[in-house]
Amino acid sequence: MPEIPEIRAHAERLEALAAGEVLKRFEPLSFTALKTASPQPREAVGWPLRSVGQRAKFLLLRFAPPSHNAADDGEAAADNVGQAPRDGGGVAANDSRTDNAECDEEGLTFLVHLMQGGRLRVLEPDAKRPRRPRDGLARFEFESGLGLLLTEPGTQKRAGVWVVAGDPAGVEPLGRLGPEATDLDAAAMTELMAAHPSRLHNFLRDQRVISGLGRRLANEICHRAKLSPFAPTGRMDADGVEAVVAAISAVVDESLAAERQLPQMSRSAERPSAVHSRTGEQCPVCGDVVRAVEYRDYSVNYCARCQASGRVLADNTTSKFLR
Repeated sequence: MPEIPEIRAHAERLEALAAGEVLKRFEPLSFTALKTASPQPREAVGWPLRSVGQRAKFLLLRFAPPSHNAADDGEAAADNVGQAPRDGGGVAANDSRTDNAECDEEGLTFLVHLMQGGRLRVLEPDAKRPRRPRDGLARFEFESGLGLLLTEPGTQKRAGVWVVAGDPAGVEPLGRLGPEATDLDAAAMTELMAAHPSRLHNFLRDQRVISGLGRRLANEICHRAKLSPFAPTGRMDADGVEAVVAAISAVVDESLAAERQLPQMSRSAERPSAVHSRTGEQCPVCGDVVRAVEYRDYSVNYCARCQASGRVLADNTTSKFLR
């Protein structure tokens, strides 16, 4: 799943490409793609894309109304009288729009979550418009002809779009997230660890506690901090907390630098790692073999010498792991 570095770099690419583009149409291609009922996406039609940002594992596409005078509003309203919506189930630039003062004042933000393998792909002008969920889940179409297509491989199709009026920070789905991992200093991390005692690897991946990290970065952070992935956060000393905070900063910065070199979002295998998905390979720090604790859906990778004083962690979920 894309994490902070991949989402942040992709947001930067999208903003550089599409900032200022005027939304012509938003079209859900799957009935599961649009996760909210209000406000309607049509509220943003005719508005320019002001910015593309990142919060945890979400892309944030913010649209706001252009600066114009009352005469322009009247002319636009007259031009739209009697015009019918386009077919295809989307919302086009000549669709009717609900009167929403909050939307007009603060704009609308489209929150996009890519889930495990989703992508928000750039479609060049005149690209063929997909009609089926297997070809894409939702599409943004701009007046210039540029498009953005939300895709997701596989059959689950859990990627989606939320539309939020005003500041999205305190409302679902962002409202349930913990603070961004890269925003935490040692004092804040100490408070979180004390309040949420858990194994370190689980703690780092719990989006309700600390957001933006996933399996790859959790593996890499534990390795960089030289801590067992099963170290209990409730008993973490000051040195351990400092090591975790420093590791988060270093690992995210390195991954972000690598991601910024690419023209599009990387595949999982392309992302830098010392231990993640490297079971059986040599640890680049000490030369010991990289090991794994296997779960049904994922693996926790680690180096026994770097992180566990040479002891091999039991490879099952019911054993008493090294603390």
